[in-house]
Amino acid sequence: MARFGIRDLFRKPPALRKISVYTDLLLVRGCAFGGFDRNNGYTNFFRGKISILFICILLTIASPGNGLHASPPCAPPENRACLLAELETAANEINDPDWRDKVLRELAKTYASDGAYERAIALLPQIRSPDTKAMTIRGIGMAFAEKNPETFFARLRAEADRIDHPPSHAIALTYISMAQARAGDDAGAAQTAAEMNNPALRNKAYAENAEIQAEREDLVAAFKSIEMIDDPAFRDKALRLVSEILAKEGNATGALVAARDIEDPLQRAQALQLFLDVQTAE
Repeated sequence: MARFGIRDLFRKPPALRKISVYTDLLLVRGCAFGGFDRNNGYTNFFRGKISILFICILLTIASPGNGLHASPPCAPPENRACLLAELETAANEINDPDWRDKVLRELAKTYASDGAYERAIALLPQIRSPDTKAMTIRGIGMAFAEKNPETFFARLRAEADRIDHPPSHAIALTYISMAQARAGDDAGAAQTAAEMNNPALRNKAYAENAEIQAEREDLVAAFKSIEMIDDPAFRDKALRLVSEILAKEGNATGALVAARDIEDPLQRAQALQLFLDVQTAE
């Protein structure tokens, strides 16, 4: 149960503050003049004044604007939906746009982790910074991947396509492609990456997907993603990283196949050395 201090008794909910001001003024006015008796002058003014003031103080505390009888917000604390709504309200009250974007980013990730995908996506139009929006899409996408709601990736892509800053748009697509690969939607991941106009980011998306696929021990998908990379340097780096992942997972055959496919002798030597280091550690 929530614990309350003496200050909680005087805490007013924002919606009732104006009502409380008028109520309190009326009560104070009544306290100031309630003890005067026209017939006896001030004879009875002080008589019972303490009692009247005591009653007025209690009435003021119990007035609608005060917290004596008001339910505390989000009680009990386990009411997560209420707390999320409270956080969203607080976020919308932040004046600094950069900080508001960051708070909304984390809130969207929390909504997505809780499975509230509609609510998470609904926050994206409220985020003004293209970079922050791209990072928000990443967080939501990874939560989607863990729960595998493939139907929501199209919604996420639609929001990404509203980003009018080309680099941030490309980054958002990279994260969506990675999330699709993590969810096992390899065809969707490849399609999202293929639709990227920036060659470097497109190749990076293929490489990231290959690493994710190697981590889940799907070598066919991993090598297929690597084949889509049209830059030799990117391809060699992807092969080296995949070889490292497979070596650490104990897949010696796959690790050596990836290492031997590397064209650059330096990176091939590094991959083979790492493979030997893993063997030595075992």
